[in-house]
Amino acid sequence: MTGFAGFGDGAVEFYDGLAVDNSKAYWTDQRAVYERDVRGPMQALLDALEPEFGSGKIFRPYRDVRFSADKTPYKTHCGGIAGPFYVQVGADGLMAAAGYYQMASDQVARYRAAVDDERRGTDLEKRIAALQADGIAVAGETLRTRPRGVDPDHPRLELLRHKGLYGWRSWPPDDVLHEPGTQERVAGTWRALRPLTEWLADHVGPSEQPRR
Repeated sequence: MTGFAGFGDGAVEFYDGLAVDNSKAYWTDQRAVYERDVRGPMQALLDALEPEFGSGKIFRPYRDVRFSADKTPYKTHCGGIAGPFYVQVGADGLMAAAGYYQMASDQVARYRAAVDDERRGTDLEKRIAALQADGIAVAGETLRTRPRGVDPDHPRLELLRHKGLYGWRSWPPDDVLHEPGTQERVAGTWRALRPLTEWLADHVGPSEQPRR
């Protein structure tokens, strides 16, 4: 496929059907639709975004069910990643996001030290406020209580509770999903999220723990 023209007409219907029948039989029967209307366009989208955001890859469609009570074999969306930037398409439409979805323990330690620092923590607050004013939601896994040793009156207590931090924007299924305009939706969101990803890169960085 050359260039990105939008996701195929059958993309949403493919995932609607998978939600009803998440089985190998359905997947095998509809594999051509997945390749033509979902995976092919996702690769073309990542290729089109590569000059600005770097090389991307598509996540495998298979779920890791080894430690899950849910044994359905297939993911109900197709996700792609380019560094800290993420995009997915599914029955709910399109989502673009960026940040650190889940931080390792050494990353959490560096993150909390930076948030605790007045200058760096206040800088992050301002960047998040600007994102939210632009209509981007900010989320991430958090502790139910405050981190050990943190003052309950800390001015950035809510940020200190985070174990992951990312911003995201989504669009329900519409005509643009099947048109080249999807590329600008994703690129525009990723550009808007650069202040967050740059803060995380500067003050947290990748995990230094050995991979298991």
